[in-house]
Amino acid sequence: MTPSTDNSRFSPAASPVYAVDMVNMCRIDKISIGPRQPLAIIAGPCVLEDDQTNLTIARELAERCAEYSLPLIFKASFDKANRTSISSHRGPGLDAGLETLASIKEATGLPICTDIHTPEQAAPASEVADLLQIPAFLCRQTDLLVACAETGCPINVKKGQFLSPDEMKHVMGKLESAGCEDMLLTERGTFFGYNRLVNDFIGLGDLMELGRPVCFDVTHSTQLPGGGQGKSAGRPDRAALLARAAVAAGVDALFLECHPEPARAASDAATALPLEEVPQILQQAASIAEALNSSLPASTTKA
Repeated sequence: MTPSTDNSRFSPAASPVYAVDMVNMCRIDKISIGPRQPLAIIAGPCVLEDDQTNLTIARELAERCAEYSLPLIFKASFDKANRTSISSHRGPGLDAGLETLASIKEATGLPICTDIHTPEQAAPASEVADLLQIPAFLCRQTDLLVACAETGCPINVKKGQFLSPDEMKHVMGKLESAGCEDMLLTERGTFFGYNRLVNDFIGLGDLMELGRPVCFDVTHSTQLPGGGQGKSAGRPDRAALLARAAVAAGVDALFLECHPEPARAASDAATALPLEEVPQILQQAASIAEALNSSLPASTTKA
């Protein structure tokens, strides 16, 4: 399909500038994520779908985020190399996937996030993506971290389920040593066993004290790893609860995956939110973030 080039409705407004510690900021296109900035949303399908579905999701998210004054970064993967089963759908691949992501960016004006799995993917992905994402299982891979940092692109690292918050200091150190200035740390649940993840909110607080903006992965935190037949199961019915709790805890961004028909999603169908349910989560998140901000001392609230 030929996407529309009218992106004026969806282009994110530049975030206001405040006197903040710039180390604890992640600047992605015109969006600033960090202290006293609007709650950011990173959202989209798990893996790239057909053109119509991709744009339906992107445009609906853009309209809703604009309604609640939440900056949006559209996320979709061109490859899911960490699926449970070898027979699982992985996506269109690097070349075709980046072409599709570029067309979504052109059609909507939204900044783009996509994840990569090998150092060789970093440079070409950074030519399209505004935010490179490193999957949780790969968060300690030095060559991958360095390759991403050397592109100069902002980086979102998902904390491995096997790491304590404090151990993310070493991940940050690798990125910083390779020149990365804009990074985001994402919590996505901690291994507990019995096909269950635990959302450790004490640990979330510890992660926020490391001095970098923190994102909470709403939908993957509802995952039941290996709980399905050759795939992960999930509890997406708890996504709204977790989103409310994370925003109240003070995170800087929320990550979520959604689909018009989750049962037909090409990846992570068990945890993807129905697109129609996302607006209520966004509205609740925006209200909590506003209330939290209004409770801060006058010297730390937005002008």
